Order: sequence, then structure tokens, then C-alpha cells
Amino acid sequence: MLRTALRNVLAHKARQAMTVLAVCLGVAFVCGTLFFADSTAAAHRAAASKNFAGIAVTVTAKEPPPGAPVDQGSGVLDDALTRKLADVPGVSSVRPSAEGSATMNAADGTPLRVRPGANLAAAYVPAEDGEDSRFPLAEGRAPVRGDELAVDSGTAAAGRFAIGDMVTLATDGPVITKRLVGIVTTEDTRVTAGGTLAVFDKATAQKLFATPGHYTGIDLSAAPGTTPSELARRVTGVLPADRAEATTGAAQAARQAVLVDTLTRGYEKLPLVFAATSLFIGSFLIVNTFTMLVARRTREIALLRAIGATRRQVSRSFLLEALLVGLVASAAGFLLGLGIAHVLPGVLSAGGTTLPRGPLVIGPRSVVAALGVGVGVTVLAAWFPSRRAAKVAPVEALRTVEQPPSATRSRVRVATGLGLLVLGSGRLVSLQGAKDASEENLQSALLGCALLVTALLVLAPVLAVPVIRLTGRLTARFGITGRLARDNALRDPRRTAATAATLLISTALVSGLAVIGHSTGQALDRRAAAGLGADYVISTRSTMTGIDPAAVRRAADTAGVRTASAVTDSTLFTAGGVREISGVDPGTVGAVMKLDFVSGSVKDLGPGRIAVSSSLAREYGVTAGSRLGARMGRSQALRQYTVVGVYQDNPVARDALGVAAEVARNSFMPGSVQRILVRTDGGAVSEALEERLRTAVGNNPLLRVQDRERLVDEAAGTMADLLGVMRGMLAIGAVIGALGIANTLAMSVAERTREIGALRAIGMDRAGVRRMIRLESLTVAAFGTLLGLAGGLFGAWAVGALANGALEQYSYALPWGTLLLVCLLSLAIGVAAAAVPARRAAALRPLEAVAES
Repeated sequence: MLRTALRNVLAHKARQAMTVLAVCLGVAFVCGTLFFADSTAAAHRAAASKNFAGIAVTVTAKEPPPGAPVDQGSGVLDDALTRKLADVPGVSSVRPSAEGSATMNAADGTPLRVRPGANLAAAYVPAEDGEDSRFPLAEGRAPVRGDELAVDSGTAAAGRFAIGDMVTLATDGPVITKRLVGIVTTEDTRVTAGGTLAVFDKATAQKLFATPGHYTGIDLSAAPGTTPSELARRVTGVLPADRAEATTGAAQAARQAVLVDTLTRGYEKLPLVFAATSLFIGSFLIVNTFTMLVARRTREIALLRAIGATRRQVSRSFLLEALLVGLVASAAGFLLGLGIAHVLPGVLSAGGTTLPRGPLVIGPRSVVAALGVGVGVTVLAAWFPSRRAAKVAPVEALRTVEQPPSATRSRVRVATGLGLLVLGSGRLVSLQGAKDASEENLQSALLGCALLVTALLVLAPVLAVPVIRLTGRLTARFGITGRLARDNALRDPRRTAATAATLLISTALVSGLAVIGHSTGQALDRRAAAGLGADYVISTRSTMTGIDPAAVRRAADTAGVRTASAVTDSTLFTAGGVREISGVDPGTVGAVMKLDFVSGSVKDLGPGRIAVSSSLAREYGVTAGSRLGARMGRSQALRQYTVVGVYQDNPVARDALGVAAEVARNSFMPGSVQRILVRTDGGAVSEALEERLRTAVGNNPLLRVQDRERLVDEAAGTMADLLGVMRGMLAIGAVIGALGIANTLAMSVAERTREIGALRAIGMDRAGVRRMIRLESLTVAAFGTLLGLAGGLFGAWAVGALANGALEQYSYALPWGTLLLVCLLSLAIGVAAAAVPARRAAALRPLEAVAES
């Protein structure tokens, strides 16, 4: 049977090529992603180790206990401790550091590479040779005065800086301007992975990131013969136990590698989604291919059974074929995955992400994944056809035509399909009253969608007859070739349904995601603009950074501005949870926020008096005049606030409104402002006015100046990942769908050789044969597209109930352009997939075809 399986694979290698290609795509995505992940992780570790080379131990301050002065921890890291550590046995050198974060503007004034945790700043601390080995100079000199600055080469290139330029930057507040005097290099993976580095002189860095005369860390090198762990124990013995701690350099490097790996881990997810999609859709192509092989080789299998082959041997023979196909596909996918892993860093770098360079790492998990995924999916998909092959009786060898499925089997299929359809649809419809995007409801929705798609696949052979007869009215307009194409598609509904399965799945996935993405995007657009009466919003990029109150006055005095109202955001701790409260000026907030009060008025705000949103009022059962116990911001005292009004939910106003002075006094950044809402004269918006507003807030790179359109675009940008996945799934479904249709038509042409020869003999020309095959392919593609479209739209409508619960502005909206594109692309796939089979059919010679046995 092993020789038989090998012979069959070699005899049908052209037909198996489509299966190999489908599995190869999935394996390539899996292996390529794993290669990329392993290589990037290794490069991160190598770069971090190189960055901490020579550092045996790092001393850092412990977090101060609650209620202690902020500088209690950092205050211990001073020159006195540095000298004390230098006297510890086994210490060869001591290098203090002062590090923090700084965000810069590029030379054109736009913020440069703003990324949380990746905009680093440090002190240049020269050793005895006058240089800091962490930051080798590539150009210019090191900063030595408070008005001087150095940056790394990557930042200089991205910001288009040159020696002598004035660089605008901010650490945690107002902007500062310094002259660029040097360009350095660094191996810090946080910087090489797309961040920035600003280097100050020691005194300036101490003032910005610690306190004058103090440091944020002290690096120690070990003398020969002293291990880092041993040195760490000695250093710990001389440190104040409650104020500082010692960590080995290896541990610091490992932490940094983990941090950067976390920042870049998201790039692994998208290729894995494509891999799962490719394998899932491709499994239907595998099932269809082996099912057709079983049908075509019925007499051959029957003869094997007649000469003594057992059912188990026949089944094993087909599984061995699948194993061989899977091995070939895995090997091809493994090689293609190497190419994907090689190209992926360049693709990501083109998108603005810089990854550390390193050799390609081929780990054992990649090899196991290639074999496990490729062979496993292929063998599993071939299991059902192998069972069907084992059921072929020896008497089948005497029959000249394939027997239609029994009436009992058809009834079982209908009953099973209807049962799954009722279960899936019922589960999805039951979610309409949930309006809660909880994990339990999401799992229920996914299960309902899976049951619905499975029901469509089971019922597809039954639905093929009425649907194809309906669509056949269009193909019948092409005359006899159109009618023959329709009849050929109806000849074996099971085969037609199996062929259309790949397009059904991909169309359902893409159309469902398209509707959800489009509906959610519109909801985010409405939410971004809802409740906003201002024409511009000035906000901070970081939750730990506030806006200088003086900037509010400058914005209000800007030409073209009618009203500039400051908003201070803080936290309101209630008995039922944590809420957001916005501190506003009652006199100007009406001009910049669209507040719809159900009761009360914003004019009544004052000390001890707040207004609440409708949802908060319903939850706590309060109305205007009621009292609400809560604690505001960093205040430790619980207070009874008087509710002076209830307004319709407003994303700009948040959960509650208070008077600005009281909220600012109790916020976690006292005296600061988080947002400035700007109303212009006549609603005018222009680049010149935006530039004047940027100037008014000091061109601070930590601040954003956005008009209403920019806010909407930013909100819609959150759907970029979903749209990218949708396009990827569409492309994968298109490729595998085309392979499936081409494979089926090629086998169909081989089976109908005598029939096509007879048509040619009675007068059908080659163009007519080609047209017939293309119309048959188009009919199958249309059938799969219609079923997939119906399933995808229904699933999106049902899942939309959960989105409505998480996003009140959500409403079901159809992206007509995208759906039309999906339909046209699916139909185009049908036409393109028929090209080779149609040409092969037309090339048959009538007499030879009729004479073929």
C-alpha cells in the first residue's frame, strides 16, 4: 500500500500541486513569523547585553513609601555614595548616571518619534579619559553646558538635525531649547527599536531627572576575579536597605530586552492571523481535492478491495498520500518562510519601526511547527475522504458511472444542516438583548458564527440547486454554452458546494469584518465629534504631563480665537468604582462643549457642587439636588458633593463636571491643565491658525493641536489593524479560492473528456468550449460568494449588538463599496481560475476525446 500511495501521488502530482501550494502558504506564514520572532528576540538580547557590557552591578533608588517625600529614594544616590561604592572590595570603576525621558521636535517643528518608554534622555558622564563609553561620539563634541545637547545618529537623521541647530524638546512640562553640539551612537535597544536619545551634561540631567547633585543610578564594574553576583552582595551590604538596591548588569540587560520585545511583539500577531486564515481556508481545498480523487478512483479502489485490500489498508493508503503531500508542502513552506523572515524587518522598517540587526535564528520550534502544521492539517483534512474511500465496495468496479448519494444520506445532511443553522442563528439572535461586550458574550458570538458557517457548509449541496438555477438565468443568456455551464454545475451539487467552500469562508470572513469595521469606524467618528463645540483641541500626549496654565491665556489671546477654555481631568472615586471628572470654567464651557442638561445647569457649578452624566445618575439613582459621596483625585477625604445637574452622556465632558479650581487642586498634577478647548471666530480652521496655536503653547512636542477633522481621523485610525487583517484575509481567500476552482475544473475536464469531444464533434468550436468552462467557473464562484455574503452580513449584524453595548454610537452600516469590490473580485477569481482548464478543454481533439475509454 505504501508503493500504491507513492505511485498515486506521482500519478496525480499536477492535481496535488494546488493542495501543496495552499498548505505551503499557511506553513510559510507560521515559519516566517517564528523565524522573525526568534531572530528579533536574539538581536534584542545581544544588543542589550552589548549595551550593558562591562557593567557588573547597577545601584538604583527604591520607590519611596506612600506619604514619603518624592526625593527620598533618589536623594541617597549622590557623590558621597559614589565614593563609598568605589571603596567596596571588587569594584574597579564607578559611573553615575541621570536618566529620564525627553520628547523632541524635528527641524520642521513636528514631534519626533513620540513613543511611550522609548524617548530616552541621559547625562554624559565622562570617565578618566574624558569620554563616556556608553555614548561614543560620531560627530561634534559632548555637551558641557546647560544650553547644549547631543543626540544619537538615528534621531539626528530622523529629525534632520545638524551640528549647531537649535533643538526644541520637553521633559515633563514647558519646552526648552538647546543647541546641538554632538551626535553619538548607542546600542540601547529602546533607541535602536525606533526611539530617540537626548544627551545632556551631568548637571542639567541631574536637575531635570533627579535633584541637583544626585543621580538616578550608579553603574559599577567588577575587578578581575569578582563575579557580578558576589559584587552585588557586597554592594548591598553598604546600601541603605530601605532606600536603594543593587541589580546585576545581566539582570538589567534581560529586563531591557523583555521591555523592547514587548514593544515589538505586536508585529508577530498579524502574520499568524494570516497563517491561521490560510490553513483554515486551505483545509477545505484539501478535503475537496481528496474527495474528488476518491470519486475519480472509485473503480481503482474497488479493484484493490476485490483483490484483498482491507478497508483499513485503503484508508491508510489515502492518509499516506496526504502525509507525503504534507511533507512536500511543509518543506516548501519552510523555505518560503525563510524568505518572509528575511523580508519582514525591511517591511516594518519602511513603516517607521527600526529593529536591531542580527543573524537569522532557526529554532527547533520553527521546524516542529512546519512539520506539525503542514502535515497535521493535510492529514486531518484528508481523514474524512479516506473514510469514504474505505467504504467503497468491490462491486463498484463493475459500475461505469458514479452512484448518486442515497436519499437517506441527503435527508441526514438536511436535518444536520438545519439543526446547526437553528442553533447558530438562535445563539446569535439571543445576543441582541445583551448589549454587553463581556468575554462570555464574545465567546457565545464566536460559537454562534462558527455554527452558522458550519451549517452553510453542510447545507451548501442542498442550496446549490435553487441558487444555481436562479443565477443560471443570467448565464443562459449566453446561449447553449451558458445552459451547459449551468447544467454542469448542477450535475454534482456536492462537488459544486465543496469547490465553492473556500470562497464561502473567505467571503463570509471578509464581508463580516468589513461591516463591523465600517460600522465601528463611523461610530468612532461620531463619538470623536459628539459633544464637542470647539474647533480645536489642545491635549497632552502623556497622562503624566500637564499643560502650563499660562498657555491657556496665550491661546485665548491668539488672533482668530474667540474662546479658549481649560479643562482639568481628574479621578472621582465613588462607592461603586472609579470615574472621570472634568474641571471646567462654568462661564466658558458652554461655548466649547455641547452640553444637553436633562435637569439643572452648568452655571450652578461651584466648590462642593458637581454635575453628572445620565449614566452615572442612573447607576447611583441621583438627580439634581441629590448628594453623592465621593473622593476626588489625590484627596484622602470622602466628601458629600451636591449634584447640581444631570446632562446627557458626553465623551468630551466625561462622567462628571466640577469647577476647574477645585478639580485642579485635588488632581494628581496640581495646578496643571490636561486639555484646552478652542472656539474660533466663525468656526474658521486653517493651517495658519493651527500654527499660531502651536506657537502659543510653545511648540511643545508633548502637546497635540487637533481640529475636529483630525480628531475624527485619529479615532478612525484605530480600525487600521482590523482593515489590514480584512485585506489580508481577502487576498488569502482569493488565492486559495482560485486554486480550488482551478483544481476542480481541471479534474472535471479530465472526467468529461469524451463529453467535450462529443460537443466538438457535433459543431461546438473551441471558443464555445472555453466559454462553457468559464461560465461554469463563474457560476460556482457566484454561488460561494452569495452564501458567504449572506452568512457574513448576518453574523456582523448579530455581533454588532455587543459593539453597541461597548460603543453607544454604534449602528449597523453596510460598506457598499467594499462589498461590491468583494463580489467583483470573487467573480473575477472564477473567471481567472478557469483560464487553464478552459484552454485544456478547448485543445482536446474531437476524435481522440470520443475514442478515450
